[in-house]
Amino acid sequence: MSFLQDPVFILVAAILVDLWIGDPRLFPHPVIIMGKLITCLENRWNNGENRKRKGIVLTITVVLVVFLITHTLLFLAYHLHWVVGLLVEIYLISTTIAAKGLSSAAKSVLHPLENGKLDEARRELSMIVGRDTESLSESEIIRGTVETVAENTVDGITAPLFWAIIGGAPFALAYRAINTLDSMVGYKDVRYLEFGWASAKLDDLVNWLPARMTALSMWLAAIFIKESNMKNGWKITRRDARKHPSPNSGWSEAMVAGLTGIQLGGINFYRGIKSVRATMGDPLREFMRSDIEKAIVYMHGGWMVFLIIGLGILLLFR
Repeated sequence: MSFLQDPVFILVAAILVDLWIGDPRLFPHPVIIMGKLITCLENRWNNGENRKRKGIVLTITVVLVVFLITHTLLFLAYHLHWVVGLLVEIYLISTTIAAKGLSSAAKSVLHPLENGKLDEARRELSMIVGRDTESLSESEIIRGTVETVAENTVDGITAPLFWAIIGGAPFALAYRAINTLDSMVGYKDVRYLEFGWASAKLDDLVNWLPARMTALSMWLAAIFIKESNMKNGWKITRRDARKHPSPNSGWSEAMVAGLTGIQLGGINFYRGIKSVRATMGDPLREFMRSDIEKAIVYMHGGWMVFLIIGLGILLLFR
């Protein structure tokens, strides 16, 4: 039964668990625990002088604590019995992946759109984006949903898979800790500009390669997806990916825009304040409800190709 302990089996099993059960409410999600730790430390340290230095300490502390706890838990589980260790590792890696959650969130916006319930679609979109959604048109709702699916394919699926391939559950959970730190303190405002600097920079670093591999994986997956404009996808990604405020988020977003022939980015409002973001893609056609389904298909196709490439490299070097 040694094949059950193979990293290839563990990774495939972990993503199948996510696709099957998602984030079950019966168990406390590791991200919730990470969030409570970050909140506790931030309340203690994000004040006075030397906030940048304190933020560096926060980042190191949280990532190390998560890594060491995960490593210790796995050690004890495998020491108890290899089957127990296997199940624990599969479950822990699955908690870092959000393929089912991302797909379900997008469909929760699509379904009311299909039934002409714009207000409900706006409310559902508000659950997954930070922008104001109260007065968005149908096309803007579609744009926001497609952008969310494309952008979060990296930090929600492929990046944790990347780090799990390299170092198993400890690395995958450490990545999720970095991503959670960035989402909680990595803002460029008065409160977090210095304190969240280290978290934001580390998040940029650990997502750099996965983001670019994800765009390539989506492009390769498009070979098998009907009506994909592969030439345009490559062109738009090379031209527009770097326009995004994040050094990584624009790669998958630009690829989806190019493959589908739509234009993402533009004007958003956050708490009534206008924000103009660079556009990605050319508006070759109007938005359609089916664009949300296409984004989900590119998301799934992207992580599948990404996983095949990653596991192929793992087997090659092993």
